[in-house]
Amino acid sequence: MKKNAIILGLVIAITQIIACSKSSDNDPYGGGGGNTDNSGKIQITANATFGNILTDGNGKTLYFFAKDANGSSACTGGCLSAWPVYYSASLSVGTGLNSSDFGTITRADGSKQTTFKGWPLYYYAVDSKAGDVKGDAADSIWFVARNDYAVMIAQYQLTGNDGKNYLGNYQVGDGLTKYITDQNGVTLYSFKPDKNKLNTYTKPDFSNNGLWPIDSLATIGSIPAILKKADFDTIHVYGKPQLTYKGWPLYYFGPDNNTRGNTKGVSVPTPGVWPINNAQTSVAPAQ
Repeated sequence: MKKNAIILGLVIAITQIIACSKSSDNDPYGGGGGNTDNSGKIQITANATFGNILTDGNGKTLYFFAKDANGSSACTGGCLSAWPVYYSASLSVGTGLNSSDFGTITRADGSKQTTFKGWPLYYYAVDSKAGDVKGDAADSIWFVARNDYAVMIAQYQLTGNDGKNYLGNYQVGDGLTKYITDQNGVTLYSFKPDKNKLNTYTKPDFSNNGLWPIDSLATIGSIPAILKKADFDTIHVYGKPQLTYKGWPLYYFGPDNNTRGNTKGVSVPTPGVWPINNAQTSVAPAQ
């Protein structure tokens, strides 16, 4: 009798262990301690509506957050209930992706999060199955993750080279402003004296390109959903391509040091001469 009780106890214990293991394996977000099943892989997945997007190995869609402009996560507290973080301690990268584009950040609570081209990655809790992309353009600040974005959207505090904080109207003040960046989150500017598809700043010998480098993107890939791809084009400036938006040639600011979240150019030489760009930007004046 005692022997049978011992055997029964062992069977129950083993059953509970197996049940717990299965529960963990079915957790679509990896249980917070690294992903399980195929979620430890990131791959390019063809989506019927959105084309090629980034998903985990189970086909669950991944997203970028515009407020993560400086590379750290701005999604905390209740935000995480809707947008769980993606993290893999031993990430596997699918065909067409470069492992060098992925990284890991430590969040404010000490947990880890995987990044792609500097953008922290998230799931959307409402996406119940593989192929769901219900979070794209949510609040105009969440975007499906892709590997071929030509530009991205950031929403962040503008801080000029003078150390002052600015609003979107270039008045001194505190507040978040949406603006266009390159795919790595580096701020792009236009030049107020330019004309439609005419760069009036860059010299033929590019001797001033170090201060305001042109965005020399030659091929226009995907565009965030709140922008129109038709508003983007390229021109040639003394033999080099330059990306334009609504006719405005786009530039970097050298002292931003290719650093995400830097917007020092907005105050140079005075606020508004080198503005940021967003969906509200007016079409550049004709030549």
